[in-house]
Amino acid sequence: MRNFFQIALRPSVVFRALKYALVVGIVLIAINHGDAILKGELSARRLFKMALTVVVPYMVSTFSSVGAIRERDPVRE
Repeated sequence: MRNFFQIALRPSVVFRALKYALVVGIVLIAINHGDAILKGELSARRLFKMALTVVVPYMVSTFSSVGAIRERDPVRE
């Protein structure tokens, strides 16, 4: 588990995940909440859901990057 966080917190992994989260998150927010945004119906609950919509692609990208790095550079004990 420690190895996971060491890899996940590498600047290259964090930066890549942030880029993907921003792009994919904006698209998903537009699809799922676009009508409410256009109507000005932004409650705290909706904003929380929109934040979670960005967190999901961040996590997917991070897990994917960590898995790829672990496959490429297996830990030797």
